[in-house]
Amino acid sequence: MMPCSQSSPALRVADLRREFTPAERARIPHLWRFWARPDQLPPPGDWRTWLILAGRGWGKSRTGAEWVRAVVASGAARRVALVARTAADVRDVLIEGESGILACCPDSERPVWEPSKRRLTWPSGAIATTYSAEEPDQLRGPQHDAAWCDELAAWRYPDAWDQLQMGLRLGSDPRVCVTTTPRPTPLVRALAASATTAITRGRTADNASNLAPGVVAALTARYGSTRLGRQELDGEILDDAPGALWRLAMFDASRVDAAPAMRRVVVAVDPAVTAHEGSDETGIIVAGVGLDGRVYVLEDLSGTYPAEQWARRAVEAYRRHRADRIVAEVNNGGDLVASVLRTVDPACHVVSVRASRGKALRAEPVAALYEQGRVSHVGLLARLEDQCAGWDPATDTSSPDRLDALVWALTDLVVDRPIAPLQARPMLVRSQGRAW
Repeated sequence: MMPCSQSSPALRVADLRREFTPAERARIPHLWRFWARPDQLPPPGDWRTWLILAGRGWGKSRTGAEWVRAVVASGAARRVALVARTAADVRDVLIEGESGILACCPDSERPVWEPSKRRLTWPSGAIATTYSAEEPDQLRGPQHDAAWCDELAAWRYPDAWDQLQMGLRLGSDPRVCVTTTPRPTPLVRALAASATTAITRGRTADNASNLAPGVVAALTARYGSTRLGRQELDGEILDDAPGALWRLAMFDASRVDAAPAMRRVVVAVDPAVTAHEGSDETGIIVAGVGLDGRVYVLEDLSGTYPAEQWARRAVEAYRRHRADRIVAEVNNGGDLVASVLRTVDPACHVVSVRASRGKALRAEPVAALYEQGRVSHVGLLARLEDQCAGWDPATDTSSPDRLDALVWALTDLVVDRPIAPLQARPMLVRSQGRAW
């Protein structure tokens, strides 16, 4: 491998093409130490975890894939664990992605990918097995001498990390590379504070020369002065906003892996009026009251959608959860909002709501439910939780769409109709989501 140079990649490639044979030239795209920025190379020292906290587009996936390739090629690793948020993420990003392992390896080193066995096998005999963080029990039992964990901050079940650590017991120096956009989860904070962790931090702008022209400028113009931009572009671990009504600790303290049977379920929609680049998102939150009397936030389906698409996603959630109603804010759109929903399903029960009070006044009683420990999130709802903990009603004039939908859902479920004690409703059961 060639050591890093300070000259531009284009000049260095020109030099190589003049000096190398055709066979050697074919290997140029795979000379990672030639292409990599210094911060994309493994840090020196005696570390167990290399924690890469960087913004979107920094080059985290390529760095992780090249690290796996290097430890396998050197013989330092023979049994590797590849873990991502979901099974699809492992396949689409870590294995088959444009910066994934298959794309990084030259033909002579390329492993055989067997999706049915969740296995990559290198010509040397080294094996990498894929795991989904949504199924922590997959990691019970298997042993490894290296692991690449992607987007750790977004893992729904942090227990997957514990199971992985218990299986890292092969070889003389088992190590883990973690590539993630930062978020102040307890696991990320604990790793960052560990004496055995080497940390690399980076910003989206660090990799601007390898991104589409204008992308960094456009993202910076849109998000540069926001908390979301500081986290997603600059790679900062942010604390709660000073005047926020929610604290991230509230969500962590009452989080559950699964919800019980439900008394009532609603789908709340805060529709955006446009769906072009730079538009607000449409907030879509599914929440319910369990037979145990607690409130459970079941799904966050928010995103930037045209009207027909957000309506379809809301109706699909209404059907999937056998919800009692769709609660739709009509401040922007009026009767058209309910009309679009009924175009998808004429039989769906839509209740229109209109904001007549300020956002903070509507949010305060809902935040109080969290303070009282009466609300649980099912799994990690990262974008929703970040938005809640980052919104200071005294200083933030933005329109937090996911938060708005959450407030409408819990207002309908609890604030406007106190939950009756369970013993007062002895005949109420729910069969496949329907109340009888």
